[in-house]
Amino acid sequence: MVLVGLGSNQGESTEIVVAAIHALAAFAQPKSLRCSELFKTSPVNCPPDSGDFVNAAVAFEALDDLQPETLLRELKRIERDFGRAEKYERNAPRELDLDLLLFDQQTRQSDEFTLPHPRAVDRLFVLKPAAQLMPDAIWPGLEKSIARLLDELETDEEVYALEERPPFCVAVA
Repeated sequence: MVLVGLGSNQGESTEIVVAAIHALAAFAQPKSLRCSELFKTSPVNCPPDSGDFVNAAVAFEALDDLQPETLLRELKRIERDFGRAEKYERNAPRELDLDLLLFDQQTRQSDEFTLPHPRAVDRLFVLKPAAQLMPDAIWPGLEKSIARLLDELETDEEVYALEERPPFCVAVA
């Protein structure tokens, strides 16, 4: 199962996140895409005066032969399609941020990226939506479930649901 985190705090963030969820269906086995509720979240480690984010997570069974490196390149392309600059300041406000959090139990450590996502387990805005989708999934390298990581997380982040899961999130062809 693939787990992707989504976030936006520029423009019409809710619409951007929902449109990005639709775009991710291209990499999923038919009717396997599921998404969390949409959450309004406080910015974490962002420049002063950064606005709140809209965050969500999606989980899906990857298309046959899809590899994490290929998916990561496609996630970056989708970010650019939504207006994100190719070069950007870490944690700066952005139209769309797509993070490859998990790809089955695969791990990677390269100049290109680290899998699982190295900072995800320290962020409520990642773990809360992820736990809605895959609470029992074991985080590679930590050997703890996402639900347990969420229970153990100590943070002052503000994260609350904006709305129920969009109806298309149960099964997108």
